[in-house]
Amino acid sequence: MQKMQTSDNVKIAYDEFYKTHDEAWRMLGAKYKAYHIIDVCKGQSFKKVLEVGAGDGSILQKLSDYNFAPEYHAVEISDSGVAHIQSRNIKNLVSVQEFDGYKLPFEDDSFDLIILSHVLEHVEHERLLLREIKRVSKSFVIEVPIDYKTNVDKRIRHFLAYGHINMYTPTSLRYLLQTEGFEIKKDLTSIIGPEVTRFNTFINQKKPKTFINKFKILAAFVVKNTLVELSDKFKEKLANAYTVLCTKTDKQADIF
Repeated sequence: MQKMQTSDNVKIAYDEFYKTHDEAWRMLGAKYKAYHIIDVCKGQSFKKVLEVGAGDGSILQKLSDYNFAPEYHAVEISDSGVAHIQSRNIKNLVSVQEFDGYKLPFEDDSFDLIILSHVLEHVEHERLLLREIKRVSKSFVIEVPIDYKTNVDKRIRHFLAYGHINMYTPTSLRYLLQTEGFEIKKDLTSIIGPEVTRFNTFINQKKPKTFINKFKILAAFVVKNTLVELSDKFKEKLANAYTVLCTKTDKQADIF
């Protein structure tokens, strides 16, 4: 049987990715991703935490700054990502390893919590990775962007520019996890905050910092946030990210 691993073209793309990435932009995004992890884990504590697909280590950096856990580990397919994580000198980071995208170099039940934040949308064989993290840990925080909208196929070029090959809604992620034998304990929907939109608009897109532009960003956030808070229907339609805390069960994948 052929060993499953990340395709060569994907591996090459990610190997180069973190050599030129925008540190300020990634740290801003990591701040909110870390907030979501802490929020969905409220009331629970985890000693030994592994981030799978840790990127440049920005989320682990934030979690360490917030004293989320006493021990961290990281795996990443990109050698430039591994180098970046190592250069951060993250407090309580015990190990950083490169892996093939599917086989984790750890024994069964090695961890209390695995973090899979904005990873599944990049994975060619998502169910295989889910089965592997289920082998290695007891609990999981999984966050995905809510990219799926009507006519998403008209924007393939846009999403592929970010490496997003899988599309999710909160419902479809729950379906995927439950059919793979995960039990969802808590979930969280979120929308992009004004701080992130301002950075993207004024720094990345270089639009002028006028009062009108600033007001539009804040007004759009207030309207979306209000609608999301009022109705589950709007959570599905307007949310930008979905975060779940789940545990494994003894159930195998439900195929029939």
